[in-house]
Amino acid sequence: MKKSLSLWAIVGFTVTASLGSILHFLYEWTNACAIVAPFSAINESTWEHIKILFFPMFLFAIVESFYLAKGYPEFWPVKLKSIFLGLLLIPVLFYTYNGVFGHSPDFVNILIFILADLASYLYEYNSLKVHKKQKLSPTTSFILIAIISIMFMVFTFVTPNLPIFAAPSELTIYFDTIVNKLCVVLASR
Repeated sequence: MKKSLSLWAIVGFTVTASLGSILHFLYEWTNACAIVAPFSAINESTWEHIKILFFPMFLFAIVESFYLAKGYPEFWPVKLKSIFLGLLLIPVLFYTYNGVFGHSPDFVNILIFILADLASYLYEYNSLKVHKKQKLSPTTSFILIAIISIMFMVFTFVTPNLPIFAAPSELTIYFDTIVNKLCVVLASR
């Protein structure tokens, strides 16, 4: 069973990396088709890069659950944590790298995506192989993942005015505005 578990992790990593790469360009390839927008990157924001990790992982998890959920009752709680780890790593690594070096070339952004994907499946593999009882139920975990998917779809069309949703060019304008306002406040004291 553990051998098949490692195979699922390798296939999941590969499928997520491949589908994520396709979803990165799909919106542009389809001439901004609204049908693919909820699942694909519509701009270069950090949020959109998180989204293209999430949907391949969720899609693969549904397929994977038919084969693993019976033998691993903790499958959905572990999958929730695994997905959350990947979703968290992308902004943490991206903003840390950019904070240190000022910007990130495309190859670094791709590497961040791959590292988040890899970390997610390594976490899942290591967590499932020990069969540790999870606090959340499988049903609650699946519902939380479904809610996350709905959030991604809604925020595609109703985007909050937060830096994580801004494309890099908009982000520069956003931060410049904040710095300018801060300078005005500090100068008035």
